[in-house]
Amino acid sequence: MKRLTGTVRTYSWGSYDAIPDILGKEADGNPWAEYWLGAHETSPSTLEGIPLNDYIYAHPEELGDRSQNVFGNRLPFLLKILSARHPLSLQAHPDAAMARAGFLRENEVGVDVDDPHRTFVDDWPKPEILVALADFDVLCGFRDPHETRQLFDGLDVLTPTDPVLGPLTERSGSAALAETFLDCLAGDDMRCQLVTEVVSGAVNHVKEDTPLGEFCRTAVELDEYFPGDPSILAALMLNRVHLEPGQALSVPPGLMHSYLSGTGIEIMADSNNVVRGGLTSKHIDVDSLVHIVSFQTQEPRVMTSQEVGPGLRVFPSTSEQFRLWELDLDTTDPVILPASDLARILLITGGYAVCSSSQGTEEITHGQAMWIPAGEQVQVDGNCDGFIAAAGL
Repeated sequence: MKRLTGTVRTYSWGSYDAIPDILGKEADGNPWAEYWLGAHETSPSTLEGIPLNDYIYAHPEELGDRSQNVFGNRLPFLLKILSARHPLSLQAHPDAAMARAGFLRENEVGVDVDDPHRTFVDDWPKPEILVALADFDVLCGFRDPHETRQLFDGLDVLTPTDPVLGPLTERSGSAALAETFLDCLAGDDMRCQLVTEVVSGAVNHVKEDTPLGEFCRTAVELDEYFPGDPSILAALMLNRVHLEPGQALSVPPGLMHSYLSGTGIEIMADSNNVVRGGLTSKHIDVDSLVHIVSFQTQEPRVMTSQEVGPGLRVFPSTSEQFRLWELDLDTTDPVILPASDLARILLITGGYAVCSSSQGTEEITHGQAMWIPAGEQVQVDGNCDGFIAAAGL
């Protein structure tokens, strides 16, 4: 086992102090949005000063036979700390077939991987799970279109045959959602005027403890950060979900979502493919949205971890690329880390831990991480909270 140092990603939506607090570092005035622990070539972690992807290339056996048989010499997961100060873009992620096809297509036409109009930066899918460390709010999955139309009607600003939102009830199923969602992305004067009227009407209901009140608070919140953006109408077609600390949200490929605010742990396949669908100044690839997004009514899948032993819990597996365990130790209950035949990353988010194996002993505190190769059995003692990531095989 070796100490692993992650990489900080600063984006405008990031918070200023949540990730530095977890890492035990001083805030520097920049928005620390994400802290990556993994081997993705965009931003690999370092192991004894060596990029983790280069280290794995030199030591592929540390991934474990089962992982190599399925994924080759690639670490299949990426572990992150994420902290959002304000809403991220509406987005979805491709499945494996769509990622491969999209990456190949953009390569063939010569779109540079750093081009802002590039959609597929690698050829992997990006299913993910978000675990809330603090209260976390998300927009996720399409609400039933009839319910959505009733909420808009509660604002008393729409005509019965509104040309933008009318298809929600004039058509059925995925056709209604797809047509209306994509139409809301057009930025003409009519749609800009409609979102202004919707937000103005929403202000009258923000104090109500009702579904309409929550809907209106979302509209006003989004307009604060994306004033007058017609894609607010598209965002309001999604369910709003509040996660309590410890709750997790499963985000499969094709699921439209936006993280609104909060701090959490993300585990995902080793990919950075993001197909944006609004609430952004970045490129929106409408053709890819049509093929990737599941325009079906979907209830968010909120999960909790399940105890597998004293001080150790596991989240339900949703992908062969990753699995996530939650560590909650006191000083009397040491734990043998799971998945000893696979490479693992251990992140301590609170307290301290003493890690022991036949290779030696390391003491780590909150914000520090360890790379643990396949074949090394590690016992952890201490008083700590943390997470263990491995392939989901």
